[in-house]
Amino acid sequence: MSGFSKVLVANRGEIALRIIRTLDEMGIASAAIASEADRLAPHALAAGECVVVGPAAASESYLNASAVLRAAAGTGCDAVHPGYGFLSENAGFAEACAGAGITFIGPPAAAIRAMGSKTASRETMERAGVPVVPGFQEPGADDAAIAEAAGRLGYPVLVKASSGGGGKGMRVVHDPGALAGALSLCRSEAEAAFGDPTVYLERYLLRPRHVEVQVFGDASGAVFHLGERECSVQRRHQKILEESPSPAVGPELRERMGRAAVTAAEAVGYRNAGTVEFLLDPRGEFYFLEMNTRLQVEHPVTELVYGVDLVAAQVATAAGDPPGFDPASLVPRGHAVEARLYAEDPAAGFLPQAGTVAILRLPERPGVRVDSGLREGLEIDVHYDPLLAKITAWDRTRTAATRRLRNALEDCVVLGVATNLDFLIDVLGLPAWESGDLHIQFLEEHLPAWSAPVSEDPRVLALAGAAGSGAGTAGGRGYPSPWATLGTWSPMDRGK
Repeated sequence: MSGFSKVLVANRGEIALRIIRTLDEMGIASAAIASEADRLAPHALAAGECVVVGPAAASESYLNASAVLRAAAGTGCDAVHPGYGFLSENAGFAEACAGAGITFIGPPAAAIRAMGSKTASRETMERAGVPVVPGFQEPGADDAAIAEAAGRLGYPVLVKASSGGGGKGMRVVHDPGALAGALSLCRSEAEAAFGDPTVYLERYLLRPRHVEVQVFGDASGAVFHLGERECSVQRRHQKILEESPSPAVGPELRERMGRAAVTAAEAVGYRNAGTVEFLLDPRGEFYFLEMNTRLQVEHPVTELVYGVDLVAAQVATAAGDPPGFDPASLVPRGHAVEARLYAEDPAAGFLPQAGTVAILRLPERPGVRVDSGLREGLEIDVHYDPLLAKITAWDRTRTAATRRLRNALEDCVVLGVATNLDFLIDVLGLPAWESGDLHIQFLEEHLPAWSAPVSEDPRVLALAGAAGSGAGTAGGRGYPSPWATLGTWSPMDRGK
């Protein structure tokens, strides 16, 4: 039992609901925050109480640290869980929580700050002996010095923003003539997105995989890992499919990567949940990419394979308690695959989409977990990340888990806003996915010019007709726990 009496959930959508459910299961009261646009959103209704902290724009609401702290104090919360995104990796907010006598459920501010700069974190990893991609990051270097360094590294090279992520301020440069333009564009993007125009160079690896390791630092100071996740299937440097374990990682490589990830976390005095991301080349060599000092979007695949609740472990650790499981006894079982359902148009460069959810049908199958902040009648706008839901399937093998996930996606109906649902189904049907031959250019190689199919499913057509005739909306607070959506299956069944 955690020492917290009430926790403020400083986020929205599916992750806010997921945290609220775990708090309910732990017997801890919850409070939520919401923008004016979200005052009737599912997460706002699911918490014990909700404080509207500002207008729709995230900068005036979910990113308004002062308003969030006032909400925590006003609702009598003794801790804040930031989820992911928004203030989750803001060292200043973590420090402000401590100054207000409120526990930040996450890593120490010093660890967030140490890993917040890609150049500084690279230097830290080099000192700790964690392998990094060869690169050049001389502070204050002019374009001539950078060009000379690019020649030494060998083209292609990758220009990357020192701060931030999500593909912003990043360009692949294939020849010397394109370097100056890429530097200018990346600096401009980095300044606009992160307030820091600093960029650096890395050797561009051809066809690498993106493999990350879930690490956890408990209250005693011990750091351990819970295996790896394969995150190579991406669009615009953003993941859309994740799985655990990686089809490319065997026991020996898992041990080496896990040891490197733990070393990385120990180097910055890490506590709570975090993720160390690596690039894995075709030869089996891996290189540090970055560390995410928070819970990851794709944490459900780890939870299903290891049978743990990472959010409960986060809360317990922040309260100074054991994480709720013995790391030495954790044994991975089976395979889990997660698909991210986005409000976006894959046929138009994955542009975010807006609309009102007119008809919603999400899958209810054994072995399938749904994390969603959706309801019929909910307006999807452009103020926030377009992630609508995460649908995760577990089974004893990768092939069976993929089949189960694809079937679950085919059960989905979301009308009123364009989504990537059909695209996800097509990706999971590719022979290259089935074989596990993945890399970060996977989608460009296998689906370079995708177009949406024309649905003739009579169920979808009937639902579309109902939506057009003004079908009613639904909503409420009766959302199940993250485990209840698994039907008759539970993590305890894995060894049967």
